[in-house]
Amino acid sequence: MLANIRIVLVQTFHPGNIGASARAMKTMGLTDLVLVNPRCFPDPEASRLAAGAEDVIDNARVVGSLAEAVNDCVQVVGASARLRSLPLPHFDEPESMARELIANADDPVSLVFGRERFGLTNDEIRCCSHQVSIPANPDYGILNLAQAVQVLAYEAFKAWRRQPDSGYRHPRPSEERQPTREQLQHFHEHLGRVMRHSGFLTQPHARTETQLQALFARAQPSRKELSLLRGLLRSLEPDTTDSSDRS
Repeated sequence: MLANIRIVLVQTFHPGNIGASARAMKTMGLTDLVLVNPRCFPDPEASRLAAGAEDVIDNARVVGSLAEAVNDCVQVVGASARLRSLPLPHFDEPESMARELIANADDPVSLVFGRERFGLTNDEIRCCSHQVSIPANPDYGILNLAQAVQVLAYEAFKAWRRQPDSGYRHPRPSEERQPTREQLQHFHEHLGRVMRHSGFLTQPHARTETQLQALFARAQPSRKELSLLRGLLRSLEPDTTDSSDRS
């Protein structure tokens, strides 16, 4: 289960922070590290500060976008200050986030961390299903990147350990699991097409579509439920088949 928890670092500037984050991960049993457009990697400083977690560094994957890093994940939690303009489900406490993350870790899940200086952009937050904030001193609430990774990795490890059967548990049936981010993206694209064809959207309504994405993020439909919704959308789509081709 811990193997399904992925740490994603977006555009990390200092390679030493990558190494320190890898060390924070390994102390909590996490090994899956994905780097989105790091400024400098591989780098000797990353390996030096990994201090025993060089295997995590060596196995880290580098990708070109956050979407590519999390497409196969059923839950993606972005670590950031709460952005009220993006009404995604938000965890005010890392402990509650970790419990839900572990509950969904039969499939890949991700914790996403942004740049050292200004974190994640709004577009990157939109790639997430949830947000989480780390409570800190309101007069100085700045955590180093690796410190933030350590805090959330610890909470995930603690939630895993507190399961009554942490050694093994039967996975949930596939239809009860949450859809991947890629499956949800296909659904939202499908919904957008149907809304435009129906005349519900007569011009681009980015805010409307964002609000609907947030609604489904809060609802957390299962794969079976998402399949039912896709079937409903297909039934509402205009039939473009030529009548001469019908039997």
